[in-house]
Amino acid sequence: MNTALVDALLTILRTNPDGLSEHDLIGKLARDDPAFGPDAFADELTLFQCHFILFHHLYRLRDELWHNGAGDLAIHCLKIELRPCLGESGQLPAAHDPLRDYYLDLANLESTDKQDVVEMLDTFWLRFARLDRRAEALAALGLADPVDDLEIKRRYRELAMEHHPDRGGEMEKLQEINAAMGLLEPKRSR
Repeated sequence: MNTALVDALLTILRTNPDGLSEHDLIGKLARDDPAFGPDAFADELTLFQCHFILFHHLYRLRDELWHNGAGDLAIHCLKIELRPCLGESGQLPAAHDPLRDYYLDLANLESTDKQDVVEMLDTFWLRFARLDRRAEALAALGLADPVDDLEIKRRYRELAMEHHPDRGGEMEKLQEINAAMGLLEPKRSR
């Protein structure tokens, strides 16, 4: 563990009590640590490595804070915030945190190459695009969140029967309903 980095993180977090984004935190670290400077953004792999090292140290810091009863650390790329300790001294939070496990295992950093990072980014953007279009797809079915999968399927079947050309409906409307369901329905083997 890089104790200078942990000390810098703690100083920055204490002087920003409302928390800050990962991007802002990296910007503040870059002033004193070249590992977080412009070269960290050179390509997908170096950006991933910078992110991983930062989150590795944030999780280590959070564990240390919890162990000493000195505080808690909310860790998310959009907001990293130092908070008072809510649990008993020496105890980590009871809930299992798979992200903590991932970032504390340095083998994940060492085994990830540029192609892995590109694939992770592609998967993220595909999921993001799907989520971004969810409200639009739900509206095509006359629904809005919060709604569960059973209600979506029920409404889809209802509208598909109503708008099917064999029942006097229009093909364009049925295609719109089918496209919406294609965005909402989890991928299955057919």
